[in-house]
Amino acid sequence: MLRTLPSPPPGGTESEKPTPASSHVDEAVAHSHDHAHLPGGGQDGHSHDHSHATASTTRLGWALAVTGTVIAAELLGAFWSGSLSLAADAGHMVVDASGLVIALIAAHLTRRPRDDKRTWGWARSEVLAAALQAGMLLIISVMVAWEAAWSLASPTHVEAGPMLLVGVIGLLANVVSLAILAGGRDANLNMKAAFLEVANDALGYLAVIVAAGAEWAFGWTRADAIASLLIAILMAPRALTLLRRSVAILMEETPASVDMGELRTHMMGVDGVIDVHDLHVAAVSSHLVTVTAHVTVTHEADGPCRDRIVHELGECACHHFPIAHSTFQLECPEHASHEHIEH
Repeated sequence: MLRTLPSPPPGGTESEKPTPASSHVDEAVAHSHDHAHLPGGGQDGHSHDHSHATASTTRLGWALAVTGTVIAAELLGAFWSGSLSLAADAGHMVVDASGLVIALIAAHLTRRPRDDKRTWGWARSEVLAAALQAGMLLIISVMVAWEAAWSLASPTHVEAGPMLLVGVIGLLANVVSLAILAGGRDANLNMKAAFLEVANDALGYLAVIVAAGAEWAFGWTRADAIASLLIAILMAPRALTLLRRSVAILMEETPASVDMGELRTHMMGVDGVIDVHDLHVAAVSSHLVTVTAHVTVTHEADGPCRDRIVHELGECACHHFPIAHSTFQLECPEHASHEHIEH
């Protein structure tokens, strides 16, 4: 749904009145759009989104319960068998569990209303949570790789039976978690990330099972260390990717899903637009992308024409790009000479 602010009255608004600084400031008019994709439309959209949020929270809660059970089983198994790979994956699962807890807290914070102090609300809490989780994953990856390197140099005997048993239990538990999260993996980016996280954990358990089988069948004592290295290799790239995406949002980089050249071309194609400058695209959170721009229009663009231009610019941002909020400042050609700062 596209909500367009009503056009300014003939007398102009307070923001459009000339100021002593420039005789052309009255030509610069700011318009803002919010593009809310509400399923079903109308007032039912809020309740529909709220039900989706409740369902996602429930799924995450159950996945957290399963993860906690697996952590307890892995720690017992690692203590019993002396398996480094089980201990390593237990640390990985602790990060997963803490990530789920942080995700639940962030989901609660993001539902808080906006105010004058936090004009975007707590939308970026999920980004901060993702950066924290990525840092934890990187630290654990380095620790696991270091311990695995020592174990390769000085292998120790592990009990393959308990290691295999707990590995199978962990794999089954992750399959259960995948089944729980599968129904909501497309609800939002967080749910999709949680689903992929659990899927990657399942691969880690396969590595544990293979290592246990090699130890049991062939007495290969280095299998556990190799499995630990595989788990670290699985963890590190994902952590780096998550950290890079989080930092990109915090630094307000242009999202990879938006081609600035293509966006500018689309905007320049709107009838009445003669120039687009100070174009900024940034993500407030993983699902909230915003655009602001100064748009120079022809002298012939009167009130109704400006409303049409803003409407078409908003439609362009909404339908051709993953942009949820847009703000455009319309200017006459002479106004450019009064802008002293390039953004």
